[in-house]
Amino acid sequence: MLLQISEPGQSLAEKAECKKRVVGIDLGTTNSLVGYVKDATPTVIAAATPDGATSALVPSVVYYAADGSVTVGRAAVAAGRSAPARTVASAKRLIGRGLDDVKAIASSLPYALGGDAQSVHIKIGERAVSPVEVSAEVLRHLRTRAEQALGGPVEGVVITVPAYFDDAQRQATRDAGRLAGLEVLRLLAEPTAAALAYGLDRGSRGTYAVYDLGGGTFDVSILKLVDGVFEVKATGGDSALGGDDIDRAIATAVCGSINAAAVAAARDAKEALTDAESASFAVAADVSPTGAAITRTLSRSDVAGWIAPLLDKTARAARRVLKDADLAADQLDGVILVGGSTRSPMVRDFVRALFGREPLCDIDPDQVVALGAAVQAEVLGGGVQQVVLLDVVPLSLGVEMMGGVVEKLIHRNTTIPCGANQTFTTYADNQTGFDIHIVQGERETASACRSLARFALRGIPPMVAGMGRVEITFMIDADGLLNVSAKEINTGIEASIAVKPSYGLSDEQVEQMLVDSFEYAEQDLHDRNVAVERIEAERILAATKRAIELDDGLLTDDVRAAAAVAMAHLEGVCGGSDYLAIRNGVAALDLATKPFAQARMNRALDASMRGKRLDDVEQNVNS
Repeated sequence: MLLQISEPGQSLAEKAECKKRVVGIDLGTTNSLVGYVKDATPTVIAAATPDGATSALVPSVVYYAADGSVTVGRAAVAAGRSAPARTVASAKRLIGRGLDDVKAIASSLPYALGGDAQSVHIKIGERAVSPVEVSAEVLRHLRTRAEQALGGPVEGVVITVPAYFDDAQRQATRDAGRLAGLEVLRLLAEPTAAALAYGLDRGSRGTYAVYDLGGGTFDVSILKLVDGVFEVKATGGDSALGGDDIDRAIATAVCGSINAAAVAAARDAKEALTDAESASFAVAADVSPTGAAITRTLSRSDVAGWIAPLLDKTARAARRVLKDADLAADQLDGVILVGGSTRSPMVRDFVRALFGREPLCDIDPDQVVALGAAVQAEVLGGGVQQVVLLDVVPLSLGVEMMGGVVEKLIHRNTTIPCGANQTFTTYADNQTGFDIHIVQGERETASACRSLARFALRGIPPMVAGMGRVEITFMIDADGLLNVSAKEINTGIEASIAVKPSYGLSDEQVEQMLVDSFEYAEQDLHDRNVAVERIEAERILAATKRAIELDDGLLTDDVRAAAAVAMAHLEGVCGGSDYLAIRNGVAALDLATKPFAQARMNRALDASMRGKRLDDVEQNVNS
């Protein structure tokens, strides 16, 4: 994201005077936090807990009581023990998704899901709530906490999102902020927030990996820092992988099957292993998934083996991101750990081996993202820090052309904000509109990419094929949200759309799309060539037939016969999959009809020069 800090002619002192009351929020899967900058130092806002302690962490849990009241945080966790079907946790895993996208985790949730391929909702008794509404309740709770601490209304907020959140998930997060009554100044990638918290913006130089394993999401990003300028070189991850999955893996390994009690016991044991070499796992008989009491002592080596497949998933994403950034692990200047799951010694040992260096973990991994968001909020609210953030597009964006091929306008890993435009022409005579299909992905055919949106440009006057021209423009803002516009150049007719798809694409699917783009690259290129050559052949066949109908008298018998043979051959090869045969067929038709084309050209020249004097013609040529 590109951010200009100071307005021309505005001093830092003047800027400080007009600073807003702003905060940064880490809207997490398991826990959420809110922070602000106090006396030039970022800090999180803590509050009293029911046991008399204080904590900055707010469990991202919402309890919907039968009387319609809503409870958030630790009180919701307590209520959820007796009413799990009315308690929603990990809503971040559902936000911006469709029902098909979350079916893999639906069976592990204590509440029922409904919806369709476009959206998902949570069934709470007689009502249904969306993940956006659940997230808004958490954000509303954090807003109240911040307003009590700051002594006034919050005037703006920066909310962090996983770097690999797609457009739907980002838009849903922004909508949740608005529903909570917050002015969302910016959506900030969590890895960039972590780097800000470590102060890497203060004149640092180098290339860093940010390994972010939270409660429900995983991100890995490569950030290049030069004199306070952040550039995200590459990003990847899995928005359905985190500490919740680690808990389930442990519970499954011990119990064979799982329920809420087994997962809770696994979480307690995992957290105990942070400071101890062994920990007890205990589930009482009345809540055990097996119907019998389960007691076992777990070692770090036990757990490391059970969670290895999950950590291997993070390694694959990390290696792919390093490849995208054209770097080897030993070329990094540091590795930053983010997310509560990186407290685990097993995870830290894995990261140390993966990158071949000791990771940075000086700042509480639960707080580091919120602290970075507070720094960014301070900048946007009129603070004096100077930061430039450059984020990237995770997947290529383009439009579907005739034949189902994709023309990419913005390629993956392009720095945002960014824009691109390209001009296209009409395919058929008297075409009065364009149907524009926007897609996302790395494949060469639209059917193999993800459909983002469709819109139409209508009202174009009928013209000969190729005369109508439409300029399509893609613009991606600093939050990674896409706007597409189309303008017919001859008439000035315009149409546009803000791309806000109603469901997201899981990062596991994104990863598979990238793998497929390499695996099927040769076949995709072949399919694209066939489609392009076929479209051109069909256009030339139609134009040739139309010309013959209009000027049949200019054809000699030999040329007519040769043209008929060439057209029949071209029509035959168009149905096949040999693009070179189609291309050669077009060349053969061009050769066969060349005398006819010359006769038409000569007639046109004769008509244009008839009745003109030679000196007029010479004057026109010279001019």
